[in-house]
Amino acid sequence: MSGFDGNNMIFQLFRRPANHDLIDRLRGEIVAAARDPVLYTDYGIEDGLEGRFETLTLHAALVLRRLNRMPPPAPEMAQDLTDSLFRYFDSAIRETGVGDSGLRKSMRSIAEAFLGRAAAYDKALNTGMPEIAAALARNVYDGRGEPGRLARYLAAASHQLDHTSLEDFTYGPVPFPRPAAIV
Repeated sequence: MSGFDGNNMIFQLFRRPANHDLIDRLRGEIVAAARDPVLYTDYGIEDGLEGRFETLTLHAALVLRRLNRMPPPAPEMAQDLTDSLFRYFDSAIRETGVGDSGLRKSMRSIAEAFLGRAAAYDKALNTGMPEIAAALARNVYDGRGEPGRLARYLAAASHQLDHTSLEDFTYGPVPFPRPAAIV
């Protein structure tokens, strides 16, 4: 007798070729969340290349953090998502006119910044609100803004994602809180 096996179905979705659409959807949802206008108008994040990189990194770090803490195949999904994000960064850099010679240096800088911020946010989320606010003040606001509201958003998003199953990620959407709802 054959029954529904959700885990087997999820593993089928994560075969590398079948994974492409899922990873593209997740990356698209991360990008959409990072581009929420409220983050720039109400939270005071710079609406430019640096600010957009920071919000994208913040949202991606949250999703990757959760996926890497789940059983397989979630860590493989996190790696595929990371690869997709870096292809996205590569494409964005090329669109600004950077040639192949400058691309390697730019990608190295982006990788260091992305991974450093992801590690800082992970550590801060494991420690508490003062550390979250300090990490955001350094990275997102470059010491020139008030990180309190964004710290509350980051904590709320992390809490929400901590209760998200692999199946929820698979069938979406990623349950980011609405920035306007956080005061």
